[in-house]
Amino acid sequence: MPFMKLTSKSAKNTLLSFANSDKAQVLRRFFKTDKGQYAEGDIFIGVMVPVTRRIAKTYANLPLTETEKLLKSKEHEARLLALFIMKIQFDKGTAEAQKKIHHLFLNNIRFINNWDLVDLSAPTLVGEFLANKNKNLLYKLSRSKNLWERRIAIIATFAFIRNNEPSETFKISAKLLNDKHDLIHKAVGWMLREAGKRDIKKEEAFLRKYYSRMPRTMLRYAIERFPERKRKAYLRGEI
Repeated sequence: MPFMKLTSKSAKNTLLSFANSDKAQVLRRFFKTDKGQYAEGDIFIGVMVPVTRRIAKTYANLPLTETEKLLKSKEHEARLLALFIMKIQFDKGTAEAQKKIHHLFLNNIRFINNWDLVDLSAPTLVGEFLANKNKNLLYKLSRSKNLWERRIAIIATFAFIRNNEPSETFKISAKLLNDKHDLIHKAVGWMLREAGKRDIKKEEAFLRKYYSRMPRTMLRYAIERFPERKRKAYLRGEI
């Protein structure tokens, strides 16, 4: 392969070469970009996630300054590409490199503005970074008025769940019980379900304390894998 200069422009041009207008239309509907919806005005070019991941591998050594430019792109898939590149570099990086990537994420958090961008990056770029550190950032994000920052707070705890340390998941879930947004209900329920895969007793202890206060969607997600009789008992309030 001939020498290829690694710049945000070349990365975006590669991405644009896979653009598909029909797929873009589907993605705009799926990710709720119409007026009044949670991703109003977001721009999709119709590149699917597996393709974006492959491009990220090609640009895995993109300098952080160029990755930041990519992360500020108006195109949704370009922002996702930047996050995939950051994740690759984080996974291979030194502690100092990981710190720089984490701070790049936080300094540009306003561009991480849809659930896929959050879900595919926060467990690594926030959760893994904080694994052996103070977790105050997550509680600050959980109090944010910004939907995506609150989702980052709970989804980042997936990293801890994977390490069989779900305590932060339960604590932040409790903070988000009264959240008004459906996307937070789904995220919290999902993380509770994942925590339960590792420690069902702890999940049930949490649910017995809070299930009567939980939004219905959150509860349904949390108990999705329970035996049918127990699941129905929770939904009927008979636990």
